[in-house]
Amino acid sequence: MSKTPELQNHVEEIIQKNVRRKWTSYIWDTFDKEPEERKLLTKLDAAVLTFASLGYFIKYLDQANINNAFVSGMKEELSLYGNELNYMTSAWTVGYVIGEIPSNIILTRVRPSIWIPALEVTWSVLTMLISKCETSTQIYVLRFFIGLAESGFYPGMQYLIGSWYRKDELAKRSCIFHTSGAIATMFSGYLMAAVYHLGGTGGVTGWRWLFIVDGVISLPIAFAGFLFIPDFPENSRAFYLSLEERAFAKKRMYLEGRKTKQPYTKTKVKKILSSWHIYLLALLYICFNNGNAGAAPVMAQYLKYSKNPTYTVTQINTYPTGTYAVQIVTTLAYAWSSDTFLRGRRWPPIIFGGVINIITYISLAVWQIPEGWRWTCYYLAGAGGGLSGLTFAWAHEICSDDNEERAIVVATMNEMAYVVQAWLPLIVWQQIDAPQYQKGFITATCLSVLMILTAFVIRLLHHRELRQKTGQDVSSEEDVVVVQ
Repeated sequence: MSKTPELQNHVEEIIQKNVRRKWTSYIWDTFDKEPEERKLLTKLDAAVLTFASLGYFIKYLDQANINNAFVSGMKEELSLYGNELNYMTSAWTVGYVIGEIPSNIILTRVRPSIWIPALEVTWSVLTMLISKCETSTQIYVLRFFIGLAESGFYPGMQYLIGSWYRKDELAKRSCIFHTSGAIATMFSGYLMAAVYHLGGTGGVTGWRWLFIVDGVISLPIAFAGFLFIPDFPENSRAFYLSLEERAFAKKRMYLEGRKTKQPYTKTKVKKILSSWHIYLLALLYICFNNGNAGAAPVMAQYLKYSKNPTYTVTQINTYPTGTYAVQIVTTLAYAWSSDTFLRGRRWPPIIFGGVINIITYISLAVWQIPEGWRWTCYYLAGAGGGLSGLTFAWAHEICSDDNEERAIVVATMNEMAYVVQAWLPLIVWQQIDAPQYQKGFITATCLSVLMILTAFVIRLLHHRELRQKTGQDVSSEEDVVVVQ
């Protein structure tokens, strides 16, 4: 560190004062921090968290609208009566998978304030072009490049968030960031219901208007990223952070044990690839990401196939949004409980979400269940969808002492989850099985069981790792902070 010992002592003193938690911190962690640190975090939240959430909102809006468009006229207009929706999803996933790890490696060398907004502008323009498509093949091609452009955003922003926030701040920010995806999916349903009535305006059908409106919403947010993304503490040039605040942010991460950038070497790459971190954290995220019905619009398809009663296009698009309302509430509950009442433990909410998944998907796999319970299960499925932020917060903590490992592990987690998603829906979430996706429900159940087991193994290995570093017998991996 180039800063004086006085600065280090000053930051240590502030952080030590913050250790004595007041009840107000259970509402929001900055409420009982010292004024200097509170001011820094308020600025970061206003810029990083706001942009991350808005960016993820437009990413998920673009991603979710293909399902809403499909059940709102695209299927009939383009004669998509086979598994075309599955192929559209897979084309996007292939592009997404190809770009993730390279994008995060680029982020360790290129400013996020340049790279991430450039990707956002690209995918926004490509999404608008879907409104001009006349064949499924054209959509496949555009979806591939949209996935490629979107691939850098989520793992990149998770990596960025993990570069600015301490352990007791991390899960809330990661989960709020992730929640914006659920909000976008809800909004997409409402947007489709509203935009559908534009059908015929300017000679453009309703589902095509959806992608045009997407671009109108997305582009201003994308351009804002060039201005508001603060890069990293060690190279930030954000106009809203003073030199003293940048130095303070660097020292916070130093005291947290969060390493800064180092050269890529053969030894480093070998260390990353020989550690359990990359494999088990990736497996955990694979199970989370694929252990739900997100690859298929299961409730929308159920409503679309229903004959008694029948549902309107507006109802088909709006009723399933209740699932995402549940996801939003549970995601925030997981984050607050993990950062506060559970003292930084990430695994208990993961176990809870997995258990809810198991109950939900076993019930739907049985299928012949009371109608009220079926609707309850469709909505309860959202409780298992809010664990992403916790898994990434856990990964940031486990990989704190190697910046490049942290970047690569975070990208690998997301990438490998989508590698599986590229082919698994073609087998278990086939459009022709709608609305009774029995293979998909059984698969989601099995993956939720595996997620729970993986979480316990990670907890055990991380506990052992911390004990080796500190030479202490700790009651849990969350009870020790190792200052490098």
